[in-house]
Amino acid sequence: MKKKYKDNLAGYFFISPWIFGFLVFTLGPILFSLYASFTNYNITSQMDFIGLDNYQRLFQEDELFYTSMMNTLYFVLFSVPLTTIGAILLSLMLNQDVPGMRVFRTIYYLPAVLSGVGVYLLWMQLLDPSTGLVNTVLGFFGIDGPNWLLNPAWTKPSLIFMKLWSVGGSMLLYLASLQGVSKSLYEAADIDGANRFQKFFHITLPMITPIIFFDIITSTIGAFQIFQEAYVMSSDGAGSPGNSLLFYNLYMWLKAFKAFDMGYAMAMSWILFIIVLIITIINLKIAPRWVHYEGGDE
Repeated sequence: MKKKYKDNLAGYFFISPWIFGFLVFTLGPILFSLYASFTNYNITSQMDFIGLDNYQRLFQEDELFYTSMMNTLYFVLFSVPLTTIGAILLSLMLNQDVPGMRVFRTIYYLPAVLSGVGVYLLWMQLLDPSTGLVNTVLGFFGIDGPNWLLNPAWTKPSLIFMKLWSVGGSMLLYLASLQGVSKSLYEAADIDGANRFQKFFHITLPMITPIIFFDIITSTIGAFQIFQEAYVMSSDGAGSPGNSLLFYNLYMWLKAFKAFDMGYAMAMSWILFIIVLIITIINLKIAPRWVHYEGGDE
């Protein structure tokens, strides 16, 4: 027991920097934000306990809270399925054994490693209604392109369209998963006379469901946290036009660092945390019904 105690003590000693960092830089701010959400904290001088007033304002008085939440849900509901399907289709195309495929894989992966703000400025040029490349290409086919970032009806589809351009990161995961599927399964399917679509839906798709599940979880969390795109690509940095780009995180940032209503912003952060937590738990609960593992579900 004495040796075991010494071994444990040595282990805790070696991980003590991580424990210190977690307590000071993660758990500490989390607990502080929880307390501050029940105060009128304004960053500089004010921090009086006001109970549930911030949460009452959120649900009963603040219309922009619901606007920002609906904009965010719109983005999540469309961007997550489309980017997931796009990444799967792209990985299937790049999984072919043809000459030069490594070059194409590199080309499609590059957008995933480019700098965020630089990419957003590039897309603002591409989506310019008069001189942008997107509308110019549409004009070749006789299509009058919309005012992508100036028309409230097209702003969120513009960001979703831009998101599809950077599916290379997820594509790489799916590509690795596809190459890990046992060839013996396809050989057995060939003997049984299965066609290409049957092999995809009965072998390929079930075998990559663990990666699909992981991608959906991480993509959903990331989509709920959308901020930079709206901040950079809206004309005033506040979700214009018509609050169509006023996503939840952007509105929370405006409350915290523009209005200096930090207590209110922290209440918003906890609402977002609870929503994402509930969605993640639901995904974890229903995952056993459709996620399959080659070595067994256990």
